[in-house]
Amino acid sequence: MRSLLCLRFFFPVRTTGSVVNISIEMASILNQTQEHIEASKVTGHVRCESFFIFPGESGFSDAWRGVFYFLCLAYCFIGLSAITARFFKSMENVVKHSRKVVSVDPVTRAEVITYRKVWNFTIADISLLAFGTSFPQISLATIDAIRNIGQKYAGGLGPGTLVGSAAFDLFPIHALCVLMPKAGELKKISDLGVWLVELVWSFWAYIWLYIILEVWSPNVITLVEALLTVLQYGLLLVHAYAQDKRWPYLSLPMSRGDRPEEWVPDEIDPSKDDNDVHDVYSDPAQESVESGNRNIVDIFSIHSATNDSGITYHTVADTPPGSATKRGKAKNSTVFDIWKHQFVDAVTLESSESKKVDSIYLRVLKCLWQLLLAPWKILFAFVPPCNIAHGWIAFICSLIFISGVAFVVTRLTDLISCVTGINPYVIAFTALAAGTSWPDLVASKIAAERQLTADSAIANITCSNSVNIYVGIGVPWLINTVYNYFAYREPLYIENAKGLSFSLLIFFATSVGCIVVLVLRRLILGAELGGPRLWAWLTSIYFMMLWVVFVVLSSLKVSNII
Repeated sequence: MRSLLCLRFFFPVRTTGSVVNISIEMASILNQTQEHIEASKVTGHVRCESFFIFPGESGFSDAWRGVFYFLCLAYCFIGLSAITARFFKSMENVVKHSRKVVSVDPVTRAEVITYRKVWNFTIADISLLAFGTSFPQISLATIDAIRNIGQKYAGGLGPGTLVGSAAFDLFPIHALCVLMPKAGELKKISDLGVWLVELVWSFWAYIWLYIILEVWSPNVITLVEALLTVLQYGLLLVHAYAQDKRWPYLSLPMSRGDRPEEWVPDEIDPSKDDNDVHDVYSDPAQESVESGNRNIVDIFSIHSATNDSGITYHTVADTPPGSATKRGKAKNSTVFDIWKHQFVDAVTLESSESKKVDSIYLRVLKCLWQLLLAPWKILFAFVPPCNIAHGWIAFICSLIFISGVAFVVTRLTDLISCVTGINPYVIAFTALAAGTSWPDLVASKIAAERQLTADSAIANITCSNSVNIYVGIGVPWLINTVYNYFAYREPLYIENAKGLSFSLLIFFATSVGCIVVLVLRRLILGAELGGPRLWAWLTSIYFMMLWVVFVVLSSLKVSNII
């Protein structure tokens, strides 16, 4: 086009008519070129020069590259499911942690040892469980924000994923949990007070997000707004704890029903350990066999059906001198044995259970699946065993690996949008939201299947949605607004605030429909989950229809179709 603009300079034109003709021709050429570029953008045929592994990728067709990147994205989601199992196991050991309290019986003057739990049931649900299961989305949004540091506009990948994940948590996961109890079995929320507090804060999170996007400071996020968003997560923790403890003036006057015991460890023989911390160490060989046979870790197995006080009592047993040193050596040996078995299990394609299967085709399929998982299992075998430092080291390492996978996911999403022309928000609402919400689905499924009540299954959904806004969106926006404030003295601009606000309105409307059905099930059937199989399936289908409505309308809006 630059050579066309120079025609008049190099070739003098003597008549006014010829000047007009050339000007008309140049305008026509420019218009055709612009129309060609716009059409290419719409159809996605603009050549994407970015690459994932090697520069030569850009030489392949966009169709092949799109399929390849989608397969890589699906493989990353498989990796997330693999590291999720280790993360849940580490979290189980964290919440099992209890401290030893030595007291003297006033009557018998005998020494009494009690083990008091460190973690409160409600706080564990809101912090460790909800934060941990939402960490793929949180890390993805944080990585997206770090990549956009220095830009005046916020990245859209993180907020789109978190809002889409909230919809996935509320609708498909509820749809699955309703079906998990056995036919005719009913599971209800025992502590309605805590659930109502969590539900109100969850709804308020999305109302607050709409206010700062459309009402308070339209299309921009200020430093004060980002800071207030993050601080509200702390207020949620305090309010939920106050409701759990029934603090006056801060809690709803609602009685607590029967529920599984709080996060307490199982009682063990006190002669096995007289340290200041009460932990459970399993046999390494048994640990390896169990990890090979179970694809999902039962993170709720530590709930006890007895002892309502949350305290485990033991008597003091005499131990021979030097026994503590021997136990310490045995414990260290156990740790290394478990770590070694993690690598052995990672390279084992066929377990003893698989060998018992009669069908050769099923055995081959299982071996192929294990072969597909092998690279991830070998990588994640480097996560230390969960019984070191009460599981905290494995917990942190699991989060680091999840962040690494999330970084790859963000890169693949950019490439998919580049080669296909699909709006990144659409990918975030659908593929990313579903893939990164896998830990939420696993946790809620296990809770609905194995716990006596629906508290943890539904609490994980509502709390995860709150964490998505207060932490998942608040922290990335806080990072960007702090930088923009000190670098440019300007706020953070939201490029597609209208589309995001529209999605929030659709989500709010559909979520009301979801909660109304849960309330009706409680009033009519007596429980939120389970019940007659027909009604369970009808409820599940209804929740899935709400999710489809949200995804379709949100995608059409951000694509400027409606």
